[in-house]
Amino acid sequence: MRTTREDVGAVRAFNRFYTGVIGVLGEGIVRSPYSLTEARVIFELAQHEDSEVLALRRALDLDAGYLSRMLARFEADGIVARERAPGDARRQIVRLTPRGREVFAMLDERSVAEIRELLDGLAPADRGRLLAAMRTVQEVLGERPHRDGFVLRSLRPGDLGWVVERNGALYDVECGWDRTYEALVASVVADYVSGHEPERENAWIAESGGERLGAVFCVRREDDVAQLRLLHVEPEARGTGVGAALVAECVDFAAAAGYAEIMLWTTALQRPAHRLYERAGFVLEEREPPVERFGDVVRGQVWRKKL
Repeated sequence: MRTTREDVGAVRAFNRFYTGVIGVLGEGIVRSPYSLTEARVIFELAQHEDSEVLALRRALDLDAGYLSRMLARFEADGIVARERAPGDARRQIVRLTPRGREVFAMLDERSVAEIRELLDGLAPADRGRLLAAMRTVQEVLGERPHRDGFVLRSLRPGDLGWVVERNGALYDVECGWDRTYEALVASVVADYVSGHEPERENAWIAESGGERLGAVFCVRREDDVAQLRLLHVEPEARGTGVGAALVAECVDFAAAAGYAEIMLWTTALQRPAHRLYERAGFVLEEREPPVERFGDVVRGQVWRKKL
């Protein structure tokens, strides 16, 4: 899916809005004589006893001449001290002076106060939504942390709504399906809750570090047949073993619950899922004729596995 002019406009509008909220466009950040870039340099210097100018420039992605002029001003104001590195006159070291540490403490204190004031003015629910959205922006645009592993857990409050929302969003983006598919997912989830048989039905969420990565449901199809339903894995977690683990958990539960067989319905589009099913021992037994469904032409498939 190509990025549209409207997408670009939305990002630019958000940038203008948020820089206004945090005061970046004013004469000085947090009511100080320092610009945002100058404050970033001071904050970075405060993290170390001393810093190489070259490393500082690379860390903040600043023009060499611009940074040099800034440090010269800071030095004239008594905020930083510069010297040549011992044993290598080509390298320059810079550090905050005691006065510079005082400036950093002032900037840090005012920044904390302004953020606290911003958050304190929000209702608890809105504050949670804002912080979650900020974490999402950072995760999507930043470097993703390496996943050290994941766990499969039972359902918790909020998980059912998340399953419906994520299925609707992912199948819209990846398959172009309309809202009737999300409505189907909602009905499956509602049926699971209203007619739940704890001994014969279950559902699992794959999670890592508090982040939900995927889900699957095992429900009663017939007295001796279980059905695997609503398997989905978040795009960033695919290829990590999450999907295989969810399928295996569902199959193991069905066997332990006394079913003789487990089946699932999918479509010809879900080829990556087909490989998961094949590796788990499922066999494609039925190819349905194409029908118009979910705003698309869907070719259904039924897969089965003896337990």
